[in-house]
Amino acid sequence: MPFRDRSDAGKKLAAALEGFAGQAPVILALPRGGVPVAAEVAARLHAPLDLVLVRKIGAPMQPELAMGAVVDGAPPIVVRNEDVIRAAMIGEADFNRVCSSELAEIARRRRRYLGERPRAEVKGRVVIVVDDGIATGATMKAALRATRLRGPKKLILATPVAASDTLRALNSEVDEVVCLEDYEYLGAIGVYYADFSQTTDEEVVAALARFPPSANPDKQGAAP
Repeated sequence: MPFRDRSDAGKKLAAALEGFAGQAPVILALPRGGVPVAAEVAARLHAPLDLVLVRKIGAPMQPELAMGAVVDGAPPIVVRNEDVIRAAMIGEADFNRVCSSELAEIARRRRRYLGERPRAEVKGRVVIVVDDGIATGATMKAALRATRLRGPKKLILATPVAASDTLRALNSEVDEVVCLEDYEYLGAIGVYYADFSQTTDEEVVAALARFPPSANPDKQGAAP
């Protein structure tokens, strides 16, 4: 079992990212599961923490099957998995209906997690996008494309565990990939964690409170 829980995975990932500590990086997490992993990275690198609000667009009869993903923005960024759409014979109306539902969930999360909190500035910065694992890569691809549009100096993908073919496909979206464990036959992400309990909204809010987006980097992650 590679990781005890997301905190353990985050500490191990943070050690692998230590070389970025002197580059004033910004850490962006995919909620909810990516947040406790990213919080450990932010603490180790003395970096601000923020979110990429992205949702998988699941197939109507098989929600775990990603037919795309959507990222918060004006306008939102939608990434379509055309192979899945064709294979599952999903019509445009069904795709748009699920997409609209996920946009509503993104709006809820924006209110719940961020409220009036200012967003971390990523333009011209080294940005590390973190999730707790990557299987098909649909949500991560959307998150990376949305982040790239914000003009980072360097874009890094970081994750504890991922499917090997997905990493190869995502390589063109970033400047560097840092992954601790990758497998040709991945299966479910939760298999690689002894404790893969769902991260709660309260845990996300608490983690963000520890890392103000514009605080003194030397104090990032300090106890209140």
